Amino acid sequence: MNLAVLPDLAQDYELSADRVARYQRDGHILLRGVASPAEIAAYRPAIVEAAMRYNTETRPLEERDTYGKAFLQIMNLGEKDEAVRRFTLARRFGKIAADLMGVDGVRILHDQALFKEPGGGFTPWHQDQLYWPLDTDKTITMWMPLVDIPPEVGSMSFVSGSHALDYREMTAISDRSEEILQRYVDEHDLPRSSYGAMRAGDATWHAGWTMHRAPGNPTGQMREVMTIIYFADGARVLEHLAPLHEWVLEWYPSARPGAPLADARNPLTYSRHE
Repeated sequence: MNLAVLPDLAQDYELSADRVARYQRDGHILLRGVASPAEIAAYRPAIVEAAMRYNTETRPLEERDTYGKAFLQIMNLGEKDEAVRRFTLARRFGKIAADLMGVDGVRILHDQALFKEPGGGFTPWHQDQLYWPLDTDKTITMWMPLVDIPPEVGSMSFVSGSHALDYREMTAISDRSEEILQRYVDEHDLPRSSYGAMRAGDATWHAGWTMHRAPGNPTGQMREVMTIIYFADGARVLEHLAPLHEWVLEWYPSARPGAPLADARNPLTYSRHE
């Protein structure tokens, strides 16, 4: 691929104070047209090619557990492919993340492709941040489809305001997390929201502790989604790491419990001071 022809994705996205307030209240928001059709057309081939090249899941759907049926998960594509790296390091995306969280700068925790295959299963209720060994709630995920997705596949479903609850379910994504969180949501009559159909280049954004799930894919089309996880610059690695957190010391050579996470693999993608 000719990298010189790729859009730089540096221009600001117009984000009103009302949208920021809505995100901070609900813990999730849909932003339309974060990337234009032309920008998606430029980057999608590289992202899809890299995802398929580095995908290691080859079992038929019927041989997988619930998590395995939910999606093909391919991590850190931006480290493996320069075109994808330009997408994941986009200033535009980083600035949106910083603006929504109300912080001065953001770093990338990691990126991942989440491709839900035709006939793929549902993604159980979960909270992302149970996996993230950070001492801050200033974390956010951008979830962007690379293809138009119809209502029956749609956006994820979110529990509005759940990021602000003092609830931390440390059960990995599974049938068990689906059962536990569904019961909690029902018993407390918590409000649920979904955004329905999305166009390629639209993006949902949700906080690390926001409860969410996704439906299965009853269509014949792959649901191609690229995600980027951001955290506030200056956030520290937790002093005491749970088993679900120990990966941080393997992934990031300079990471130390109690110290800011600023490894070379956690680039600063936006700062108001630069």
